[in-house]
Amino acid sequence: MDILYEDNHIIVVSKPQGVPSQPDSTKDEDMLTKVKAYIKEKYNKPGEVFIGLVHRLDRPTGGVMVFARTSKAASRLAEQMKAGEFDKTYFAVVCGRPREARGRIVSYLKKDEKTNTVLLVPQTTDGAKKAELDYETLEYNADTDRSLVKVKLLSGRGHQIRVQMKSIKCPVFGDQKYGGENMPKVMLNLFAVELSFFHPTTKQKLIFKVYPPETASAWNEFNLEKHLGLKIYN
Repeated sequence: MDILYEDNHIIVVSKPQGVPSQPDSTKDEDMLTKVKAYIKEKYNKPGEVFIGLVHRLDRPTGGVMVFARTSKAASRLAEQMKAGEFDKTYFAVVCGRPREARGRIVSYLKKDEKTNTVLLVPQTTDGAKKAELDYETLEYNADTDRSLVKVKLLSGRGHQIRVQMKSIKCPVFGDQKYGGENMPKVMLNLFAVELSFFHPTTKQKLIFKVYPPETASAWNEFNLEKHLGLKIYN
């Protein structure tokens, strides 16, 4: 695992794309199970290891995740999420260029469990959930007609960024599910690049940043060092 930070209360990792956040019906190896196994082996802990799943990333999305090592830490981090003090920032390469350079998208989503897809629905639809995000266009590549956008989630809905960017006619590059039949079959260009929160016991503000994988198809079209504020050393 790519471990970014670890102490007695939390562990912060970078989740690879294609790995589930928690166990699912596929039975594929997931991050929650991997973190438990790591803690159990490293500290030679007997019996079941407690690891609290604080938040999730969709399977095709990679990036920063924090897990709680105690129930108290899990509770305090959950309280931060409710209070809006738990910030997640994503980078996405999208097709085209958003009409407005920055904006807020507010819509209502409902998941179709049979097809594992999320639909835009009217507010009055039974089971509809409000979804909000802020986006900012950081850079546009006229040669490929693709944009690098920064997204901050104001709600946490499955497939939210993918569906809402599609709703403004800028689907995430590589999105086979929502991008249309002409979308190239490449890795989804969506990554949780930054996570910030207050440490559950020390109250110190913690900020973690990671780069999207260099092998993903379109990230190299843009100046990630500039926009993420991290230096890449080869």
